[in-house]
Amino acid sequence: MSRVTVAGLGPMGSKMAETFLAAGHEVSVWNRTASKADPLIAQGARRAATAADGELLVVSQISYQAMYDSLGDARLDGKTVVNLSSGTPDELRAAGRWVAERGGTLITAGIMVPPPGIGQPGAYTFYSGPKDALDRHAGTLEALSELTYVGADQGLAMMFYQAQLLMFWSSLTSHMHAMALLRTAGVRPEEYLPFAQTLFSQLGGDGPMGYAKILTEEFAAGVYPGELNSLHMQAVGLGHAVDALAEAGVETTVPNALKHLFERAVAEGRGGEGLGTVIESIRKP
Repeated sequence: MSRVTVAGLGPMGSKMAETFLAAGHEVSVWNRTASKADPLIAQGARRAATAADGELLVVSQISYQAMYDSLGDARLDGKTVVNLSSGTPDELRAAGRWVAERGGTLITAGIMVPPPGIGQPGAYTFYSGPKDALDRHAGTLEALSELTYVGADQGLAMMFYQAQLLMFWSSLTSHMHAMALLRTAGVRPEEYLPFAQTLFSQLGGDGPMGYAKILTEEFAAGVYPGELNSLHMQAVGLGHAVDALAEAGVETTVPNALKHLFERAVAEGRGGEGLGTVIESIRKP
């Protein structure tokens, strides 16, 4: 059994505290609105006097500014702060320096499940920062999820986290556009679901539709073959898809932005290359 303090008791922080308790750890809790701690106190947690109370501080708040406000001018000598809040990579690096100036060590983290998934099979969290500090508390943090260490740079955990979210949001928003388009022709969402599931599976696989791997290999090599399916052809097809959405009266802001990105890559002289060449336009806005 180890001791851990959870600061920030929204849905994520509260579930973390419950999971630590269920794993047999001694848990202290703190929240700016003190009454939010009451349900956890009833489950056996202790009310922390301050957000800096304890050696291992797990922070789950809306922003890094909230951590600054909560910890205030407290000394953090010998403490490890594990922050799962969202921010930009540079914000996290600055936070690492802020914690170090107060004598502590910051481990940044991005947990890749919603609150109900915490402590469940398949849950994982990106961590970055000093590895010795993470290793020291790994036995405690493993109650929440699998630990995935991505490097000493404290901005890396957020970069991996946000990379995953970009794929999550854009892929599922495209699925919403697809369902909305088909619905205008009377197709029920559940009728389309098997096709969406097949495509998602194929994109992550190793076959001819395994484009996650294909594009990764092309980007690593800096070569984007387009002899069999050029970007010009893809851009024309995407234009037709955007026109179909507009014709059906469906919102087109995001698909239209994607169309403009494809067209820009073509205008830059890469229309004869493959789809992967679009990443060169993404890299150089």
